[in-house]
Amino acid sequence: MKIDIFEKAKKFLPLLGLVVLIIIIFNLDVNKIIDAFFLINPIYILLALSLTIPRVLIRNYSWQLIQKEQKIKISYFQSLKCFMIGYFYASWTPGFIGQLMRVPYMKEKTGEPYGKLFVNTFIEVTVRQVAIYTMIVGGLLIILDQFSDLEITRILPIIIAILIGIQAIIIIYFIKKERGEKFFNIFVKYLIPKKLKDPSSKFVDTFYKDFPRISRLIIPLLLGFICWILIFSQEYIIVYALGANIPYLSFILLYPVANIAGYIPVTFAGLGFRELTSIIIFSTLFGVGEEIVLVFTLLGFIITDVVTGFAGFLVSLTEARKTDVTGFKKMLSK
Repeated sequence: MKIDIFEKAKKFLPLLGLVVLIIIIFNLDVNKIIDAFFLINPIYILLALSLTIPRVLIRNYSWQLIQKEQKIKISYFQSLKCFMIGYFYASWTPGFIGQLMRVPYMKEKTGEPYGKLFVNTFIEVTVRQVAIYTMIVGGLLIILDQFSDLEITRILPIIIAILIGIQAIIIIYFIKKERGEKFFNIFVKYLIPKKLKDPSSKFVDTFYKDFPRISRLIIPLLLGFICWILIFSQEYIIVYALGANIPYLSFILLYPVANIAGYIPVTFAGLGFRELTSIIIFSTLFGVGEEIVLVFTLLGFIITDVVTGFAGFLVSLTEARKTDVTGFKKMLSK
């Protein structure tokens, strides 16, 4: 009975963020929200959208550097298509886990083992996360320096420190091949059902095949910073269009704090929690109207994620017929 309840609860957890978003909207002035949308000159939206192409191209180039280091042979264009498909799935899945759907498409293009391709995607995402965590630290320093008397300055550093600490421990532990292989072998031996042990063993056996040198991840890390700056610049254009009094540098360093709330894996692409965190930060620290904050976070999400995800959806329509992703989807759902 307990297992049944847990399985049913998992189906509804992704709706939690939507519930939070609905509560936020109904607790604000809906007319002010609508008016804020009409305040934006379409030129600013087009300007924000124009940064999408360089952002996507730079991130794919960064991913290609990691692919080459792992001896994964794939053209820039084919890699870009896989990236866009992964972006489509990530744009509506909890915790953006849909990015892993790059893997079966990469498998079809390269013939490399699933485990190696899984690690390749994980490394690209992790390097990108290290970049945003660094920016978050900068944002926290601003909060602590200028707003030390507010309750938020005591809560946020603790939450962020826990998130960064957990991920740092995981990275440090698994970056060493001997530790990682020992962990995965124990995991497969004792926790995987008997009928799945053989395919699971084959999957994890290739995790450390052609594992990249850490020194070779420095350039992808720097490119990760550039991509994040472009993303937050896209959103700042909307902030500027709404007339919100938030300095550019402060926004670039503070919005990552709100953005990371979107990685909580109980909501579709961060909806709800990102908006709530943004309202707390920008209404408290800069006195920006809550309706204005809600509008620029939602519109920013549409510009940076939904539009790019839709482009990935169009790409997936041409590729889905060629690639069998059913087995990989079942693996992710377990």
